[in-house]
Amino acid sequence: MEQIRGLVADQNRAPRVTVEQLRLWETGRHRPLRSTVLVLAAFYACSPADLALDDSEAVTGIVLRPEPRHGHHAESINVPDLVERAPAAAEHLVNRVDGVRRAVDRTLASATVNSSQLDHIDEMVLWASQEYISTPPGLMLSRLLDLLGEVQELAACRQPATVQIRLSELTAMLSTLTADALMKLGDLVRSRSWYATARTAADDSGNSELRARVRAQAAMLPFYYGPITSAVNLCREARAISNRARTSATHAFAAAAEARALAKLGAEAEAEVALRYAAKAFENFGGDSSSDAFAFPERRYLLYRSGTLTALGHTREARLTQEQALALYTDKTGIDPALLRLEAAICYARDRSLDEACQLAGTTFLRMDPAHRTPIVEERAREVVEVLPPAIRAGRAARELLEIIELPPGRM
Repeated sequence: MEQIRGLVADQNRAPRVTVEQLRLWETGRHRPLRSTVLVLAAFYACSPADLALDDSEAVTGIVLRPEPRHGHHAESINVPDLVERAPAAAEHLVNRVDGVRRAVDRTLASATVNSSQLDHIDEMVLWASQEYISTPPGLMLSRLLDLLGEVQELAACRQPATVQIRLSELTAMLSTLTADALMKLGDLVRSRSWYATARTAADDSGNSELRARVRAQAAMLPFYYGPITSAVNLCREARAISNRARTSATHAFAAAAEARALAKLGAEAEAEVALRYAAKAFENFGGDSSSDAFAFPERRYLLYRSGTLTALGHTREARLTQEQALALYTDKTGIDPALLRLEAAICYARDRSLDEACQLAGTTFLRMDPAHRTPIVEERAREVVEVLPPAIRAGRAARELLEIIELPPGRM
């Protein structure tokens, strides 16, 4: 309204235009005076016909006469004078349109992650999950935190829904690996907090496969450090979430982890049922050829099967499973082969092959990269001693094994 008034501010009897009047004209309930039609046409840089206000009567030649000012004689202002002003009004509106559009574009550009940025982060997260398998957790932790910082810097800004979902997925994946690394290093409080963060990010993404995977992975903390019932509950929750995708890696992983946790809990009958279900789930899934921390290849399935059979005391079947699994592991595979050999040592101890048990456990521990000798490995090695008959635990072989476990990293 102010711009229209400014266009005829120096004229007497200039048309008086209000918001209410415009509304009435637009609805057809009233028609403006011809002089007003000319002003509106001049303002919008169009003809009266373009405004649908031309009633076919000639409107040209109308003169607006302002009152004389300061003793000057009255002067006439013809329509062409108004038309000459139209480009200025139109230019003002065009500038506003362009200015607002540029502001909106700047907002979108500053908040949107372009495709190359997102592809780069995807590649870095995939690389991290691959390196995680063989890289010591202490070294890996620093890399994960760097990547998390980069993802969070982008996620902190307003993002389109599809980009925000992907950033939440990446946050969940990196947080899960961070929690797992902290667990391996024995920092249980921080590990538990990071698993909670991973679950929040996964839930925020809405990705059911990822939501289930984070919970199944989080079950590792109570599996190793208790309470074991929490591990069982997390695995069951993961299996329920992934139930619609029974041929997925996550469903097979959750089933295998649940069987192992039930076996460690001592629920033999339930563990047997869960083990059969896990075998069927893995058969339906068919295995995974990927080599990253979120894959579930046959060797990892056999690792969980070995843990279940070992805890149930099915030593003969457990040793066959361990041999199958070890044949599938390559050189750069982290601590999994060591865990399999320690489980083989536990089987020897259960079968009363006491010296063989302690010797295999000690050799396995000493041959490991010191950076991989984390509390998880130490606890598994101590289990070899715990399953020995009480009278043998104070024997020479058991004492030597405990001394090896207590050695500082790097000492032989």
